[in-house]
Amino acid sequence: MNLVVVGVGAAALAAGAVLLREIRQKHIQTWLWSYLRRDWAHGKAPAGQTRHLMFCFVDHFEPQYQQPSYEIECARVARWRQEYPALCEGLRDADGRQPIHSFFYPEEEYRPEHINPLVELCRMGLGEIEVHLHHHHDTDAGLREKLRRFTGILADQHDALPRDPETGQLRWAFIHGNWALDNAHPRGDGYCCGVNNELIILREEGCYADFTFPAAPDPCQPPTINQIYYAKDDPDAPRSHDRGRRVSVGGSPWGDLMLIQGPLGFNMASRKFGLIPRIENADVRTSCPPSPDRVDAWVNMGIQVEGRPEWVFVKVHTHGTQERDTDTLLGQPMREAFEYMQRRYNDGREWKLHYVSAREMYNIVKAAEAGEQGDPGDYRDHVIPRPRYGVSPQAAV
Repeated sequence: MNLVVVGVGAAALAAGAVLLREIRQKHIQTWLWSYLRRDWAHGKAPAGQTRHLMFCFVDHFEPQYQQPSYEIECARVARWRQEYPALCEGLRDADGRQPIHSFFYPEEEYRPEHINPLVELCRMGLGEIEVHLHHHHDTDAGLREKLRRFTGILADQHDALPRDPETGQLRWAFIHGNWALDNAHPRGDGYCCGVNNELIILREEGCYADFTFPAAPDPCQPPTINQIYYAKDDPDAPRSHDRGRRVSVGGSPWGDLMLIQGPLGFNMASRKFGLIPRIENADVRTSCPPSPDRVDAWVNMGIQVEGRPEWVFVKVHTHGTQERDTDTLLGQPMREAFEYMQRRYNDGREWKLHYVSAREMYNIVKAAEAGEQGDPGDYRDHVIPRPRYGVSPQAAV
């Protein structure tokens, strides 16, 4: 009997050691307590009330991933231009809209011949273009120059960014390359960023919201998870977005920048060694395809504007130019995920589904903050207008 007890105890200790190692290696301790407290879940929709699902797919769209030949770069972009319309054929949300893909294009990889096919998708109502940036050991002035140059190119040469209706300033959303927003990398030497006042610079240069996170298991993952919130920048310190103030109905802008996060938690249906739940970080690729159980998990996180629980925001992400994943993103797995969303979350009574771009998601968040009610699909252009992509306003979708 004692040998049995000793054996069980040893097994438990070994399992505990494996669990602790997994937590440390994947930096889970940074956000675990927030997940266990579920400190983002502050409301449930009243029984019988129609709930609305805003689904946003953001893409770290990098044609030059791993520095391929120019021909491969072009082929990566061409495949999206050719196959994405076919993927979306016949799909419609509650507003009659097809799925829309938000292409966050890297400043340092700019080629006009890669942007132009994406603009064609945007003219079809199937995409929008936003700003992505990888930078290292940068400075305030260097970051401003990169952002001004690239956003100017996107606006002046491609008509791909909108302007503020009152000030005329270019407006855009942002994803930080390598997840290191506001100099967040723990190396602490400016690796993957270098700018402690990045949130301030983004706001001043026209960024309306950051869409970088979740980043787990990367060490840049902040402890705040599953929230839509404002962060205030400390210009003398990194990671000012680790905590902030939730966007709420009847509230007002605070700090320097809004962060719109995607779902982060654990996938209980997929376990390492058959024991440890894998991280659910809203990353869509061949190794973690968009299955119905994942879709349900994203929705059940209940990411919301505080005080408007019937409007649920799901933002997932991918790296859409990596060949190992393209068959999933442009093929049957993604098509089946969209079809499942339409069956499960678009019956018109319990749920209504809204495919939204990053810009449209931000606009709907701002509408909720302002106390607007009714159908969130009415607020797609609430504060930030849609870019024209070189067509007249009458012809734009």
